[in-house]
Amino acid sequence: MAAHQKPTERDALAQALRAAVRGEVDFGPTARALTTMDASNYRRVPLGVVTPRDADDVAAALAVCRRYEAPVVPRGGGTSIAGQATGTGVVLDLTRHMRRIVELDAGSRTAVVQPGVVLDDLRAAAAPHGLTFGPDPATHSRCTLGGMIGNNSCGAHSVAWGTTADNVHGLTVARYGGDTLRAGRGRGPALPTEHPGTPALPTERPGLPAGLPAFPTGLPGLPELIGANLALLRTGFPELPRRISGYALDALLPERGADLARAFCGSEGTLGVVTEATVRLVEAPAARALAVLGYADEAAAAEAAPGLLPYRPLTVEGMAADLVREPAGLPRGAAWLFVETGGATPAEARAHAERVLRAADALDGAVVTDPAGQRTLWRIRENAAGTATRMPDGTEAWPGWEDCAVPPARLGPYLHDFRALLAAHGLRGTPYGHFGDGCIHVRIDFDLLTAEGVARFRRFSEELADLVVAHGGSLSGEHGDGQARAELLPRMYGDELVALFSRFKDIWDPDGGMNPGVLARPARLDENLRFEVLPKRPVEVAFGYPHDGGDFSSAVRRCVGVAACRTAEPAGPGVMCPSFRATGEEAHSTRGRARLLHEMLAGEVITDGWRSTEVRDALDLCLSCKGCRSDCPVGVDMATYKAEFLHHHYRGRLRPAAHYAMGRLPTWLRLAAPFAGALNALARVRPTAALVTRLAGIAPERALPVLARETFTRWFRRHRGRGAVIPPGDRAVALWPDTFTTHLSPEVGRAAVRVLEAAGRRPLLPGRGLCCGLTYVSTGQLGKARKVMRRTLDRMGDLLGDPLVVLEPSCAATLRTDMPELLPDDPRAAGLAGSVRTLAEYLEEYAPDWRPPRLNRPVAGQTHCHQHAVLGDAADRRLRERAGLTGELNGGCCGLAGNFGFERGHWEVSVACAEEQLLPSVRSAELGTEFLADGFSCRTQLEQLGGVRARHLAEVLAQGLDDEPPATGPPGPSGA
Repeated sequence: MAAHQKPTERDALAQALRAAVRGEVDFGPTARALTTMDASNYRRVPLGVVTPRDADDVAAALAVCRRYEAPVVPRGGGTSIAGQATGTGVVLDLTRHMRRIVELDAGSRTAVVQPGVVLDDLRAAAAPHGLTFGPDPATHSRCTLGGMIGNNSCGAHSVAWGTTADNVHGLTVARYGGDTLRAGRGRGPALPTEHPGTPALPTERPGLPAGLPAFPTGLPGLPELIGANLALLRTGFPELPRRISGYALDALLPERGADLARAFCGSEGTLGVVTEATVRLVEAPAARALAVLGYADEAAAAEAAPGLLPYRPLTVEGMAADLVREPAGLPRGAAWLFVETGGATPAEARAHAERVLRAADALDGAVVTDPAGQRTLWRIRENAAGTATRMPDGTEAWPGWEDCAVPPARLGPYLHDFRALLAAHGLRGTPYGHFGDGCIHVRIDFDLLTAEGVARFRRFSEELADLVVAHGGSLSGEHGDGQARAELLPRMYGDELVALFSRFKDIWDPDGGMNPGVLARPARLDENLRFEVLPKRPVEVAFGYPHDGGDFSSAVRRCVGVAACRTAEPAGPGVMCPSFRATGEEAHSTRGRARLLHEMLAGEVITDGWRSTEVRDALDLCLSCKGCRSDCPVGVDMATYKAEFLHHHYRGRLRPAAHYAMGRLPTWLRLAAPFAGALNALARVRPTAALVTRLAGIAPERALPVLARETFTRWFRRHRGRGAVIPPGDRAVALWPDTFTTHLSPEVGRAAVRVLEAAGRRPLLPGRGLCCGLTYVSTGQLGKARKVMRRTLDRMGDLLGDPLVVLEPSCAATLRTDMPELLPDDPRAAGLAGSVRTLAEYLEEYAPDWRPPRLNRPVAGQTHCHQHAVLGDAADRRLRERAGLTGELNGGCCGLAGNFGFERGHWEVSVACAEEQLLPSVRSAELGTEFLADGFSCRTQLEQLGGVRARHLAEVLAQGLDDEPPATGPPGPSGA
């Protein structure tokens, strides 16, 4: 049965699976669309998705699938880069339920884990014992142990601790059909099992020649296969630390312990499904240091790397300047080695790193011991798989030859030849990776959209395979062969050994149901490319997509699937992706939504285009926080994509009530302003409030905001005097009268005026009836947003282009990004965007000598997600420091996010987002802490859920100015 099977047959399979397993069975379009792709260039449409609860469910699902002749693809985090986590059958999603660390034995340094355990979770559990799991791919925050075993993953620390196969003691594996066996070393003890029917490992096999390994009785023919091919197995595999390609049949040699678990590692889901694994843990250094070495070019760095291995470093990672957009903090050079060292104490780790620095023949170097500094540098390296997908000029680059490996001593010559091959084909790439192991990652600007480009991709692939083999290397050094390279394995191993691979596969999987088309009898490397289903012409859209050539398909293609959005824990100051962290659902991750948009454009699984309810439902819980715009390694901007989708989805149709109520909030607040007192009184009457919230589509749990009795703009006119004229040359500054400050929190505007005047500036309002269009954008009313924005540009007059202080971060972000992207043909929009400043940015730039009041108190609270993603908060941090406000503001998202948290049906997710970081930081704050939140949404959420009144930084500074004793003597300079 394949993905194109008749619906009635698919329905029968789905029904049988639902009857057999206790976990979820979903054959609907959303589940299928979410699993068509991994992090590779490939796409295969599955029949459906099963989420097993335990090993019994896995076995039951495999039995049903065999009965219905449906292929099976085991899937972990879906970050495979060669296409092996895609398939046309039933996907087993092992990430939802099978995430238990069954046992962790610090004494024996082992752990027993289920396949869905995320690597970072295992490392966190081992850390209190001073232990860790050695292999650590860059996706460690979301990749699973089952996926690591399937791909024989490695990571940066393999020079010290080896590959996943080096750290697996034993496996429990369910085969196609449902029978289960245990794999370990052929003459080792049987592993414990919860399944009494599991065949044990016999210590000898009657009738076989002496010295041949014993294997589980469930694999008849395997001892004979090994015994008849000992010479080939002893000579056919290159000896290098990162040989991942093919099946590791040499692990089954008698002199290597006949290690069936090791041979299973790297089988890419083609042999069976791991239901439990016993893995080795290693001692984690108590302290670490990082020697960063600069070289003239990548060849020099590559040639230097092997010479550092005798110093027993934990890592030897390399990358060149064309990967690093901003080399701040790196030593001089055009390429760098990151050499991590460990020690029992910080001093010992530093001394180790300094020895490496002295021994290295580097152009420049530095030793970094500060943990935060090390994390910053490692983040550059870990994000490389995403950042390398876009060349400096914006051209797309793709995997496919992501992880070749050669003997470390050959790395320098190989890179020279590799660059020459790229040039010969007119291609560009950005090599980086595990120089100490001879393993190179690279994304290449293949044209995979046209037949001519795909043909060149094939020719290059064939020639590069020959080049890797000529240098004694492996086609895969980390991520496996998948669909990207398995077709080329005969060039590396020869036909005879590759034929053994097929026989090995058939012993495990005689029916051929496990992940067909991968490794054994593989699909062609230019089949199933995920781009061939996308529209050939640009889709008509409202936004300009300036970084994607105006092409919405190109914008959606940005998501390559590395799944940085799927981390379950907050990543420091990062924002992305709050809805996934609240729900744990792939559909509510940035990647999941991008996949659904991709399938919407493809039209095969999601068939109703912009009217798709599947895409609408997935985007419904997107908070439009814009966190992905900055935190996603490739800059996916789901807030913009959501606005675009809503614009098309509701065109000519009735919208949800909240779109009319909150999407047009500026209009309603302007009309309500004269009646603020009466409306506030009515809002306190419960039946009236309940009626308003129901009619407006507002969550019943929400309290309605209080309207200002005197708007900020009215106060300002009274404060300044009607018709006041700003004399030429006066230090005037335009202060943006955003809707929230004007109608809901005028105290923020009054405070900003106080601060700006104290800094020697003269605020003025740039005009009447101005609006950035934020609420129209967030609800997808883009036609109305354009009209509002154009009217604003018309009314800015002579102030257009002058510095513009915007107090509300979401409005500042809209002016800086959404306006020029919605009005790409109006140069005034770009001019206004370039003039936007936060209060802190303006003071730093235009009043650098102004001294803020010294407040000397700790702070807690929220950095607005739009400020984090679009504006940046470096100037705010410096201003707080100058004012004596100590401590850090919270990352993440407050969960209110403009209209999101007010909309009916979003209450639970809104609260969950706030409970992740914001509310715990408030509860744990010490007495006397000042709570800061520049965003109206953040302040509202803190008040409604945390019971605290947070203030805008301007309010805190203004109060400090009022509390300061009067200055004596002539005033000092107040800035230029």
